[in-house]
Amino acid sequence: MTADPAGSEPDPTESDVSESDVPESDAPESDAPESDAAETDVAEPDALVEPAGEILFAESGGSWWVVLIGPILVGAVLAMEIAGPGQVHWPVLAIFFVLLLGFSLVQVSAARRHVSVELTETTLRQGTVTTPLADIRTIFPPNHGHAPEDWESASALGELHGVPRRRTGIGVELTSGTLAQAWARDVERLRSELTQAHEAVRLGLPPRGTSATGSDPGDQESTE
Repeated sequence: MTADPAGSEPDPTESDVSESDVPESDAPESDAPESDAAETDVAEPDALVEPAGEILFAESGGSWWVVLIGPILVGAVLAMEIAGPGQVHWPVLAIFFVLLLGFSLVQVSAARRHVSVELTETTLRQGTVTTPLADIRTIFPPNHGHAPEDWESASALGELHGVPRRRTGIGVELTSGTLAQAWARDVERLRSELTQAHEAVRLGLPPRGTSATGSDPGDQESTE
């Protein structure tokens, strides 16, 4: 028996049907919802960011003019050696210049990073740690008595364990029940601004300037 040559040939109708079962428009259409979902996922976190409001109090923690002390001292010694009868010790002066400048740069940079204070209408930043004012339950008054208060031995807000030198603490109680100390060099001004800002947050008042920008244009037209 001989095989039928016609049976070995593929049926052209089968390839046509298999290709027609998969519409060409399905592939690009499936990509569109994924891209739209990705765009919404990226846009949603931005909508949840709340404005911090105006800066009510700020301390830089350190001044850059301190960096000039080392170069000024080296310059004075250099001037005396040039004016004197002896030789100028250039290598020694250069080494002292680099050491004093580098040491002062490190000190000022660390102070401005870890000992700076910034109070806005909704947040209090101590060093590199920012605490929302909504997380503060109570601000204690200053202790004018002889007996120490419990908050005076509490940890400081920020990454430092204790209140930095030449700063004074303000006792606060967080919503978690933890006692802590806010701190600043000008502690009386910080206490005043912090108390007012905390009261505004407790009453639910929005930061300044946000009510006009966030209001509905239709409401403005109705009032007109």
